[in-house]
Amino acid sequence: MLHTLPASDRLEVERKLKACGIASLIYPLGKTRINVFFGDKDCVDVVRRIGKSRLCDYTPEEDFMLGIMLGYDRLRQCKRYLERSNLKRAAAEKWPMIEKEKAG
Repeated sequence: MLHTLPASDRLEVERKLKACGIASLIYPLGKTRINVFFGDKDCVDVVRRIGKSRLCDYTPEEDFMLGIMLGYDRLRQCKRYLERSNLKRAAAEKWPMIEKEKAG
């Protein structure tokens, strides 16, 4: 699961999740909000392994995987993946040096 909350709720959320034995990962979302990933330990560990606190920094593949893990509609996720990967491919063709610098 992914839930966005006010940053002021962080300590309470951490306490409740820990008390219930629920795996979690919390990333700041600016100064006033947090993203709380929680649920099955393996799923939370996948998000932890991706290691990106900002969802907008996810690659099309990472975004697709997260969407599927969160239970979003598979067909819509496939369409979203194709759109995002086509945009990335077009950007790489238009600005090849910029894309190489990002990858390196």
